[in-house]
Amino acid sequence: MDERQLRILRELGELGSVTAVAEALLVTPSAISQQLRLLQRSIPVPLTERQGRRLVLTDAGQALAGAAVEVETALARARHAVEEFVQRPDGEVSVAAFHSAGTAFFPLLLRALAGAGRPAPRLVDEDVPQEDFPRLTREYDIVLAHRLDHAPPWPDTVAATTLLREPLDVAMPADHPLAAKRRVTPRDVADESWITVHDGFPVLAVIEAIAAAAGRRLHLAHRINEFAVVAQVVAAGGGIALMPRWTMPRHPALTLRPLSGVQARRHIDALYRPERTARSAVRTVLTELRHAASDIQSRLSEGGVTP
Repeated sequence: MDERQLRILRELGELGSVTAVAEALLVTPSAISQQLRLLQRSIPVPLTERQGRRLVLTDAGQALAGAAVEVETALARARHAVEEFVQRPDGEVSVAAFHSAGTAFFPLLLRALAGAGRPAPRLVDEDVPQEDFPRLTREYDIVLAHRLDHAPPWPDTVAATTLLREPLDVAMPADHPLAAKRRVTPRDVADESWITVHDGFPVLAVIEAIAAAAGRRLHLAHRINEFAVVAQVVAAGGGIALMPRWTMPRHPALTLRPLSGVQARRHIDALYRPERTARSAVRTVLTELRHAASDIQSRLSEGGVTP
């Protein structure tokens, strides 16, 4: 049995005919009869009987119709509770991000959402291969994910809001000979030792494009995913690396130079299941993430790297 069938039974007890119930519920009499037959199949005793031209409820039917009132009342309370939850401006919103996005976005988000009546963010770091980001939307309300500029779009199972289109620059020690250049090419950097990410992570595709453009294999000296660690290794003379322009704090011992000749830019996208945005609190967090992205780009794109 379901809620609609119970309501039909209740209306039949009050109105006394299938035709009257159909008119009240704005459906056909045959649809009402079909629902009553389906309901009867789930009940071991008769629910209705004929009294002349009228179809009336048996004692069992009246008992079930009475219970239907309680069911409808409980469901109405449940709907009201859901509506209140959906419309609440506060409440917990879970946000997962890969490391460099978390470094840039999490502090700004916390400050923007401070105070009473605001959503309460629950922040989690999740550094996974690119294809695994959409799966994380099962666990979290919003997932900050990255993909290369020319990579295929995210699957239709998730919605995506692009927050940043962030250049990836070549990071090198400040006293490196290439630091004197305004821009570097694949041939300039092809003979360097490289620090790059593990297989499956987006930045690696840019490394492969550099190798293809230079016509030679690059020497991958170290595999490190965390850009903060990469920066320290570059500063210590361990090699050069691709570094995001805006989402990582500037390291005083490093110089960043734009890369010519290959596409070196990533999207930072907020992924979420569309139904999550029914909640006012989730929509508020998405809005604040967009504001944070604008702030990150405007503050950190000033100086330091030649465009």
